[in-house]
Amino acid sequence: MNKSIRPRNLPAAERRNVTVEAVVDLAGSTNPSEITTAAIAKHMSLTQGALFRHFPNKEAIWQAAMKWVAERLMARIEKAAKGIDSPLEALQAMFLAHVAFVADHPGAPRMLFGELQGASATPAKRLAQALLKQYAARLNALIETGKACGELPPELDSDAAATLFIGTIQGLVMQSLIAGDMERMRADAPRVFAIYRRGIATGTGGQ
Repeated sequence: MNKSIRPRNLPAAERRNVTVEAVVDLAGSTNPSEITTAAIAKHMSLTQGALFRHFPNKEAIWQAAMKWVAERLMARIEKAAKGIDSPLEALQAMFLAHVAFVADHPGAPRMLFGELQGASATPAKRLAQALLKQYAARLNALIETGKACGELPPELDSDAAATLFIGTIQGLVMQSLIAGDMERMRADAPRVFAIYRRGIATGTGGQ
């Protein structure tokens, strides 16, 4: 969060956004399940009472944070793929954009994994599940386009290829989190995608 911004002086809508950004920021260095409203308020130099003027409870904050992550991640990958005619090149642009987003916001995957692992069907968990479903559908459509134009083999299992795409990124995320070095993802991503590409492409398209 930009330390020069004083949340108490912001309009209500902007304060909500700053609160969400503070949560994602905190999740980058703190176990998301251990983040309290007191910790969020302290991080923002506010009182808990000030937080609850804009969110009824912690669950509402978490739901807003997950929505923030979903909207910005999808916007980032869509922007990366925009104007690229080749489905394979678009997939690569999306892969690298996703990795860059996570490297910039390490709290995002920690929150996502935490929600998906939880037993309760919270609003935040449903948003996380919806994000993965939307992402997989976008990839599936792009892979089908690749099959139609000959960049990808017609017998390719589109669902499996989409699942592997997301799973490959998740693997990079986990290794970077374990190593405590999110920048490692940026360095590894191009080489890792090259292997993924060779696995799904046909002819010279996989080279």
